[in-house]
Amino acid sequence: MKVEQRLWSRAGGWLPGFEQSTLGESAQLVLMFGEPSALRESEGLERVRASYPAAHVVGCTTAGQILDARVLDETIALTAVAFEHTRLESAHTPIRDVDDSFDAGVRLARTFQTEGLRHLFVLSEGLKVNASDLVRGIDSVLPESVTVSGGCAADGNRLQSTHVWHNGPPEESAAVGVAFYGEHLEVGVSAIGGWRPFGPDRLITRSHKNVLYEFDGRPALALYKEYLGEYAEDLPASGLMFPLELRGEEPGQTVLRALLSVDEEAQSITYAGDVPEGAQARFMFATIDDLIQGTHAAAKTSLERLGSFSPQLSILVSCNGRRYVLKQRTEEELEAVKEALGTRTALTGFYSYGEIAPSDSGGGSRLHNETMTITSFAER
Repeated sequence: MKVEQRLWSRAGGWLPGFEQSTLGESAQLVLMFGEPSALRESEGLERVRASYPAAHVVGCTTAGQILDARVLDETIALTAVAFEHTRLESAHTPIRDVDDSFDAGVRLARTFQTEGLRHLFVLSEGLKVNASDLVRGIDSVLPESVTVSGGCAADGNRLQSTHVWHNGPPEESAAVGVAFYGEHLEVGVSAIGGWRPFGPDRLITRSHKNVLYEFDGRPALALYKEYLGEYAEDLPASGLMFPLELRGEEPGQTVLRALLSVDEEAQSITYAGDVPEGAQARFMFATIDDLIQGTHAAAKTSLERLGSFSPQLSILVSCNGRRYVLKQRTEEELEAVKEALGTRTALTGFYSYGEIAPSDSGGGSRLHNETMTITSFAER
């Protein structure tokens, strides 16, 4: 596997320039993360098509691009990859509305042949989708042996519109998949948050999709405010510091849910993923050091799942909520990944509105929030 990376900024243009590309027609994949306006201004799609004519070109808008151990805004982060023994396919499907999310996942997954399929990397728009349903739709089609990871496009802190692209201009309301085939490819996927529980377990007694109305028969928002204390005055923004952990049917299976908004009249809380009735839940918190240590643990787990092979490329998808909490220390979680994986691993990715990966306890893929997910690739 060979990887080359470059960055576009308004101040410096493309660095290094495309004339320094060595991969050319051998590149099979180009990942591009950034804003649609920057994509147009940089002529990124045109430059990529000229320099890497055989590549699958995919990407999305973000709440910050990741390139190496840096998080960047108002830029385009580009990573081109040429595999030696791995075949790639890509496809996309529209997401007509929120209720189409599950079927969109089914349509996307059915596009790909499953023989020899090792991994599916998914990018989805982030605001007009039920990403939990999208992931369930994908998992309903693919064999259990196929891992799935990826994330939901973001729009900084604006929450206005998100875009994905697949061999063409940016689109809203779509999902993209890149399928990796071949017995020589090793994939290590990990998802760890680093959050700690506080307060007792709660039973979700009334909810609808991603809107939570009651814990233990009590209004959800009122109970949440009791636990937040002085932080309740800053809701909904302060809610990013106190996600909700949901526990699955199997021991150890958990996912985190990030708070999106609150409704004082209904005393409800809207989360970035489904919060099903009957689920056990508990409030979480973390220090900045907890989150950085969680990121380091995710990187180590991703590495361990490659066995004796060293990763040549790792795609990081971390939650915008983590960036909100980490603030000026955000790059420390990227440095923690680099320390764990080694300096020879090319890092790229983005801060998202939702992360897709299996839980670290196992099982199928699911939607996470407030989590660092790492997908590492090695060819043998």
